[in-house]
Amino acid sequence: MNEFENALVVEFPLRGEWMVPSTPGKRIPSHGTDQLGQRYAYDLLQIDWGKKGMHFFDASKLRYHFFGIPLDKCYCWGQKVYAPCGGRIVKAEDGYKERRIVHLVSDMFVVLKNAFTFDPEKTGLNLVVGNHIIMECANNVFALFAHFQNGSITVSAGDNVKKGQVLGKVGHSGNSTAPHLHFQLMDSSDPLTAKGIPCVFEKYEILQEGKWQTITNGVPSDKDRIRFTG
Repeated sequence: MNEFENALVVEFPLRGEWMVPSTPGKRIPSHGTDQLGQRYAYDLLQIDWGKKGMHFFDASKLRYHFFGIPLDKCYCWGQKVYAPCGGRIVKAEDGYKERRIVHLVSDMFVVLKNAFTFDPEKTGLNLVVGNHIIMECANNVFALFAHFQNGSITVSAGDNVKKGQVLGKVGHSGNSTAPHLHFQLMDSSDPLTAKGIPCVFEKYEILQEGKWQTITNGVPSDKDRIRFTG
């Protein structure tokens, strides 16, 4: 059975051009685990398409490997995040510090350390998701947005939001190897017990043979160059 046959349809939560290095369009579970409701989660990242690999910063790879890249040199850091549907904010956690630079070795060390030491009862979820929002989209459907820029979240618990409303800005908080947005749907407001829910994006474009082609109700692959203008 196609796991996306009855998937929920939501709007793409960002504007401009993006890629999706972790997506259920590549594998399920998309992040290699069903824990924390991540089965159908997406990671969304901006890169320089004119360079090889995931070149997500405006600097040399030498600087990235040896010295690190300031966050404001990363293409998607500070990009606005939009509500992909109407709903009610259940949780909005801000004030969690970001690492000031993106550095291959130090960021991978953080990821590995968290993989072995993460204990939500002692540390809470912020160690992994950083500054984040949980929004109720419908009965028993909740959206999680993770890794916001410190101080950027514009909503509070209890707020009712409209589709397309700005929620905050893309950041590098929590378990992040590069500024990006982590987005997922789940069946509970508690990621510790939640199961992932599949979703598709109602409309976006992908670049194919030099032309932008419209996709409806799609699941992007990790190879797609995506554009959404709202």
